[in-house]
Amino acid sequence: MIPKVYKEVIDLGDGREISIETGKLAKQAHGSVVVQSGKCMLLCTVVSNYKQSDVDFLPLTVDYREKFAAAGRYPGGFFKREARPSDGEVLTMRLVDRVLRPLFPKDYHSETQVMIQLMSHDEDVMPDAMAGLAASAAIQLSDFPFECAISEARVGRVDGKFVINPTRAQLEVSDIDMMIGASADSVMMVEGEMDEISEEEMTEAIKFAHEAIKLQCAAQERLAEAFGKKEVREYEPERNDEDLAKKIHDMAYDKVYAVAKQGSSKKERGLAFSEIKEEILNTFPEEELEDLGALISKYYSKAEKAAVRDLTLNEGLRLDGRKTTDIRPIWCEVDYLPSTHGSSIFTRGETQALATVTLGTSREANQIDMPSYEGEETFYLHYNFPPFCTGEARPIRGTSRREVGHGNLAQRALKGMIPDDCPYTVRVVSEVLESNGSSSMATVCSGTMALMDAGVQMKKPVSGIAMGLISDADSGKYAVLSDILGDEDHLGDMDFKVTGTADGITACQMDIKVKGLSYEILVNALQQARDGRLHILEKLTDTIASPNADVKSHAPKMVTKTIPGEYIGALIGPGGKVIQELQKTTGTTIVINEDPVTEEGIVEILGTGQEGIDAVLAKIESITFKPVVGSVYEVKVIKMLDFGAVVEYNEAPGNEVLLHVSELAWERTENVSDVVNMGDVFDVKYFGVDSRTRKEKVSRKALLPRPPRPEGDKSRGDKPRGDRKPRPDRKKDN
Repeated sequence: MIPKVYKEVIDLGDGREISIETGKLAKQAHGSVVVQSGKCMLLCTVVSNYKQSDVDFLPLTVDYREKFAAAGRYPGGFFKREARPSDGEVLTMRLVDRVLRPLFPKDYHSETQVMIQLMSHDEDVMPDAMAGLAASAAIQLSDFPFECAISEARVGRVDGKFVINPTRAQLEVSDIDMMIGASADSVMMVEGEMDEISEEEMTEAIKFAHEAIKLQCAAQERLAEAFGKKEVREYEPERNDEDLAKKIHDMAYDKVYAVAKQGSSKKERGLAFSEIKEEILNTFPEEELEDLGALISKYYSKAEKAAVRDLTLNEGLRLDGRKTTDIRPIWCEVDYLPSTHGSSIFTRGETQALATVTLGTSREANQIDMPSYEGEETFYLHYNFPPFCTGEARPIRGTSRREVGHGNLAQRALKGMIPDDCPYTVRVVSEVLESNGSSSMATVCSGTMALMDAGVQMKKPVSGIAMGLISDADSGKYAVLSDILGDEDHLGDMDFKVTGTADGITACQMDIKVKGLSYEILVNALQQARDGRLHILEKLTDTIASPNADVKSHAPKMVTKTIPGEYIGALIGPGGKVIQELQKTTGTTIVINEDPVTEEGIVEILGTGQEGIDAVLAKIESITFKPVVGSVYEVKVIKMLDFGAVVEYNEAPGNEVLLHVSELAWERTENVSDVVNMGDVFDVKYFGVDSRTRKEKVSRKALLPRPPRPEGDKSRGDKPRGDRKPRPDRKKDN
């Protein structure tokens, strides 16, 4: 039986469109769609258990995978099958999760899984831009309790014009690459990188993307209506007791407000809040605590959140005593680690990041091998968040999704400031040693200083700041918080991170938790963030004003040289013998790449000692040396033969040529040693390749005065062979 298929089409303009289809594939899932643009096809399925899990949060898993068969390729590795997700796939999972999660009811705790798979790839379509649309469309066809349709769209700007879901080629020339997640009414998530744009330009890009997202949300609603929207499932809600909630609020609010107003450290106020909670718990008999303990804890947290928010809205004060625009004390240091190629410490309040820089050749580039993209990164950043940085002890099970996401944000913030002609592959590693508020922005700051300490000639230094928002829809009050604490991140309505130079924004990440945030508030928040960024930037440049003129003495120096493609084999040698011996004797690392366009060889020479680098350059000059006909070169005798002398060009040691006995002098030479000896240095003239012997010819006598002929001698005399003109062909008599 042929299944009935339901389909909606979204016009993207410029002859491009996105279709959403359901009814054909994966019908046992609670919702499934195929989203297609061009030849790119995503299959998204959603399933949620009907039984509530015994946890106090939503166990939501968003999984995005790209199948290599989608691009007609084999996976790498021994087993030739897809394995753990790549960083690119993890970043797409995070983009989708951050928009979906807030739209489920807070008391919905059923195990929920969203699976998105790239089934067919199109080089002109970037699939991550459609993943959010696919996830939301599948949920709209299910019976999940979900607030409203959402979607995500990428926005770029090419030649001054905004473009929705640009191709990878367009993105290469775009000065904006932002992903926006939103419902028809509210923007909920923004993440991307920019080429030093203004706050107003960023806001215009968000507005442009939001208009496109509204069309995508409407298409989902039409598809659900045609398919037959299911009734929302019933589930067992969380237990609530309004009387108990009011009682706990009355017991806790004023005490929490008073502690919050004191402006204490994280540890001090944590202890004080714990004491307040303990006092409240002690007012209940043990038998009641067994039944109501979880509810009391939940209502206490709500009272604590309300008190802290009200303190900021009413008095403009924050948990650590700062005003809304204040930045915590900052201290910085560079060149802290003696053996690294570059290092720095950035400490802001109770957040600290130690960054290191390592310089290498193109061989150390980060290889990206995904079905949707193959390439390499010559600048990349890794971020580590160990448990001790928050005073915790927990098992370490590999790199977390959070670490991948925070590292990617910092990398995007800095990569545009790495000069195009930087000869090195550059790796930055950020070790977060303390955390209480935006370690990712501390990573940007420490990364900037470490790069300058390493002698990487950054175009401009970059700083970053994490901002927050507390708002009250009823009163219309709102407060934008500069340099937020970890607690303020949790209790606020918006968490956004902005990085940039003195001239504009380079990257951002926003998670907006409040509906209908006005663009006026957004612009004000971005302007306040700019003031904070410039303040932090001044602290960085006070520590290190500009990049060091050169790399450190123990760091490798890099020299790049281009050679004709015909000499690549000679430099490598049979079985790599020449290049391996050269690396061994000079203490350098040599990497040779072939330019696919010019077919020239690009030789990278990496070494800590200039002598070794110079020796490699001399060898390359020797191998690629090509004398010019008619030119004069200084040579040295390195071997004596009966019929001449083998001489070496002083300009290119190792390049030898035979100086024939007949080219030593004008007079007849019986013994070579009568004219030259081992080690003699003199000039010769180069005549090219002799047409008869097919060998290169040089002459010493061509540069000597020609002796006069004896009177009456009519012989033609000896001439350098290279000066002789070819005789015309003679016809033989039959």
